[in-house]
Amino acid sequence: MVSQSKKAIFCWSGGKDSAYALHLVQQENKYEIVFLLTTLNEQFKRISMHGVREELLDVQADALNIPLVKVWVKEGTNNEYERQMKKALEQAQTQGVTHVIFGDIFLEDLRKYREENLKQINMHAVFPLWKKNTTELIQHFIQLKFKTITCCTNDQYLGEEWVGKEVNEEFVKSLPSAVDPCGENGEYHTFCYAGPIFRTTLSVEKGEKIYRPLEIKVTDDCSLSASQTKGFWFCDLIKE
Repeated sequence: MVSQSKKAIFCWSGGKDSAYALHLVQQENKYEIVFLLTTLNEQFKRISMHGVREELLDVQADALNIPLVKVWVKEGTNNEYERQMKKALEQAQTQGVTHVIFGDIFLEDLRKYREENLKQINMHAVFPLWKKNTTELIQHFIQLKFKTITCCTNDQYLGEEWVGKEVNEEFVKSLPSAVDPCGENGEYHTFCYAGPIFRTTLSVEKGEKIYRPLEIKVTDDCSLSASQTKGFWFCDLIKE
């Protein structure tokens, strides 16, 4: 029963991995999700890295029927992120929250980073998707009738033509061989707008595509190779 479940926060990015992980957690019923926690850029009012508008995040949380807590970052540094997250997590502890759930799959360094930070405040990390086969995961995600659209692509792997696309069987089959089916290495990010966890399907329009180059200083004896990330493509998603 929910009353016997451990209280948890769900770190919500708005994308497919978060959506699928939340679905698994709700099916298992081991944790009571007290609220979603999302990091946003204070200047642009968008989800960090994904570039999704705050208003779409609000609509998404409403469709999930789960309270949403926003962590605002301005400087974009690890110190700022850790400071703001710690503040939010310590506030959650006053509500009896003991666990934090993430949608990570493979990245060992990221998992260790999360676990060590939580250990400092006596909280525990949960990874429902950890080490799952990403080909099987994305196939099951599509079979469950989740709907998601790419909102950001890393130009090291995927160009402009890949952003603003529906993630379906055709999308997965046409991915370059170097790209993880779930984009677990940061190849692409998504915004999920429908599926079994939502009370209703969100109405989303595709806006303009925008390219954001990385701000990297290059000297005469140091240049970027063709295999390195030079920037990211974003599709500005708009609430209908």
